[in-house]
Amino acid sequence: MTDLKGKVAVVTGTASGIGKAISTSFVNAGASVYLSDVNEEGGEKICAELQKINPDTSFLKTDVSKEEEVKALISAAEKKFGKLNVMVNNAARAIGGYPVTHMSDDDWHAVIGSNLSSVFYGCKHSIPIFKKNGGGSIINIASAQAHTPLPGWAAYAATKGGIISMTRQLATEFGPDNIRTNSISPGTINTEMVKQVVAADGSGKLFEEQLGMHPIGRIGEPEEIGATAVFLASDGGAFANGADFRIDGGLTITPRMKPGAGSSTD
Repeated sequence: MTDLKGKVAVVTGTASGIGKAISTSFVNAGASVYLSDVNEEGGEKICAELQKINPDTSFLKTDVSKEEEVKALISAAEKKFGKLNVMVNNAARAIGGYPVTHMSDDDWHAVIGSNLSSVFYGCKHSIPIFKKNGGGSIINIASAQAHTPLPGWAAYAATKGGIISMTRQLATEFGPDNIRTNSISPGTINTEMVKQVVAADGSGKLFEEQLGMHPIGRIGEPEEIGATAVFLASDGGAFANGADFRIDGGLTITPRMKPGAGSSTD
């Protein structure tokens, strides 16, 4: 039921982390995948690795904050394969770790562009193809941050909450067209982005705190998000629509933020 043979997918943010894991999981499940990332060198490297499994794997450098580039990516996939079955909106930026009162307008719009507008673009330009093909699956990568707060990450949390709301809206609008739209909310995952955030903290306490907030006693691995995405892309997930899948080791069911934390103007 999780066989993806014959399916074509576009995945954004594939040079590392969750996007890399989803792409790898898709290819291993038999899908033809069009990879994309703003990091051309990293994206091409992953593409070359996956071409050893499926020679049809392709890559296109894409800045997902720019609509024309997302449109070109999706068009390229359809042109090459003649169809599109799955759209994974994964690319994101993590800018934060300080109070919203200290965030610049440029940083705010950078987060909105990469994390939320990108999902809008991906959905906008994949849905017409899905309608033409008789259906499809959209998988939007949200975050545990959409469900429970962490001091200093207001912009990031706002984008991820917006993704979940957009997902539900699109599931309602386009479900009758056999287009399923779901989101995945990962907890803390062992990715380069998380490692960079932890390193920026400097004290070492942030990583310990992250471990302590997951009842399962560890952080997640990218491959665990990849497995969930395969399910949602497959016929096994055919009745899933408008749902948010929390793959977080129990993070979002536990107390996380102390009142007043993160409000300092220091």
